[in-house]
Amino acid sequence: MDKYWIAFSSIEQVDSAFVQRLYNYFGDIEKAYYATEKDLSQIEGLSVKKAGNFIKKRETVNPDQALEEVTKRGIKYYTLQDSNYPKMLREISNPPAVLYYKGNLSECNLSKTLAVVGSRRSSLQAKEAVEKIISELEGTDLCIVSGLAAGIDTAAHKSALKHNLKTIGVIASGFDYTYPAANKSLYEEIENGGGAVVSEYFPTFEPLKFRFPQRNRIVSGLSYGTLVAEASLKSGALITANLTLEQGRELMCIPGLISNPNTAGIYKLLKNGAALVTCANDILETLNWEIRPEKQLKIESVQLNEEETKIVEALSIEEKGFDELSSITKINTNDLLINLTTLELKGIIKQVTGDRYKKV
Repeated sequence: MDKYWIAFSSIEQVDSAFVQRLYNYFGDIEKAYYATEKDLSQIEGLSVKKAGNFIKKRETVNPDQALEEVTKRGIKYYTLQDSNYPKMLREISNPPAVLYYKGNLSECNLSKTLAVVGSRRSSLQAKEAVEKIISELEGTDLCIVSGLAAGIDTAAHKSALKHNLKTIGVIASGFDYTYPAANKSLYEEIENGGGAVVSEYFPTFEPLKFRFPQRNRIVSGLSYGTLVAEASLKSGALITANLTLEQGRELMCIPGLISNPNTAGIYKLLKNGAALVTCANDILETLNWEIRPEKQLKIESVQLNEEETKIVEALSIEEKGFDELSSITKINTNDLLINLTTLELKGIIKQVTGDRYKKV
């Protein structure tokens, strides 16, 4: 029966809501696919134009060939009929009739999924905030969901991979396209062990503009909560935030500089009741997840000498340069260099631009 689900999804003029409506009415996907115009006219509220378009386009589709086009590309899939179809996604008002994927979706913990979204033209500060928060989740079985777009999406996926978290990238096209092209290696890294790339679109469907907002409902729909890093008042991230609320999921925001136009949407959401997030524990508390990151336990168990403690305390609020650290800690140059190197090896601090250091 899978071939009829695939055949439906291969018709660009037919959306998931239409397919689901027919499937629910007929109770059988094959009967739904071969329904006559008279049969379709019996479905209350079904658009006559949509029904006519479907029947016309159906004549150009061979279900067996449509299925072959998917399988020969090595693409796996779940249909709404499958018991393994993601539970949270099935619960939204318009779930994808078919969810195509590459990678290993079964290795992603779908009971602890967090969407991370934000501006494509994100600030360095926002990307660093995402990196900081996701790094604090290292050692847990959380799965990070995002849209594989430039900016915050890319930062979220890369941070997840860096800190050994599974990640799901939801794309707005079929698998014949990689958008943006600059993320080709990121796609491959996710597919080759980092998680899964998923899409509701037949492989040949292009990344057209209207498909990106449609994609957003899957990002939030797969997730128990959505974390917004940056969002202007007119942005895709704000669309995802509103979808999160419509789906009855938790909405969280990372605050940013009020002078940044990309934070206008953030403060609007915060004023309307979104949870404020400045660390991973804020997420865990909002979602009521009792998880303590392994990395946090490791850092707390590390014994620091007196000089190392001074350095860590000096970096507790913001990054500092070598000369600043020398002035604050009163440690001589040679000893300071040795201690900084030791703290880096312990994974407690890291060197950033030039001779500047920050606490991990």
